[in-house]
Amino acid sequence: MNKNNTLVFVGLAIGFIASTLVKPYPLSWLVKMLPILLLITVTWQHIKQGNSHNSAKFFLFGLIFSVCGDFILDYNRDGWFVFGLGSFFIAHLGYLASLKPFNFQQSSLKKGLILISYGGFGAVMFMLLVDGLGELFIPVFAYMLVLLLMALATVFSSKSNLWLIAGGISFVISDSLIGFDKFNSEIYQSQLWVMATYYFAQFALVKGYLLSSSNAPQE
Repeated sequence: MNKNNTLVFVGLAIGFIASTLVKPYPLSWLVKMLPILLLITVTWQHIKQGNSHNSAKFFLFGLIFSVCGDFILDYNRDGWFVFGLGSFFIAHLGYLASLKPFNFQQSSLKKGLILISYGGFGAVMFMLLVDGLGELFIPVFAYMLVLLLMALATVFSSKSNLWLIAGGISFVISDSLIGFDKFNSEIYQSQLWVMATYYFAQFALVKGYLLSSSNAPQE
């Protein structure tokens, strides 16, 4: 991610975040997709230039399903919620595949604390949401599990760096806000906080992944 791409991404992201204050409006789904479409373009160019190993295709796969989820959740958030959830579920599987291999043998105390923290946070969030899930119990549980695995993968991956870890944390925060707002208690201007943390998460994941793949040997 060079400086120009970063500035364009920030501008597009701020544009959509600010627009949530005046939604709904025509083609809001397209405005929402633009920042992630830019990240897809940057990642694709990175792959074409031969700067990344083969697993980058899985990362690109994750971004593509993320932008599909963005469209679904903005076009018909309530009616298509489960399909949006499914799209992001697949996206996280792509991210997980791209972060292999994992290193569990030399886990430091810090990594152990992160593992416990994610597990504890996930358990608390699920207890807060469970009463409101109804028929979505299984889909939401499965999604929370793969989300936490993705976030943990950014820590235990051999590609791990601070950008990747920050992306994982921010994704967990963003989706936790969505879940709490939908299944527990309404959060004031939730879309502002959800989209700010979501866009940062995707940016940080791309930044961290491209940095790691540029420094890694070709597979």
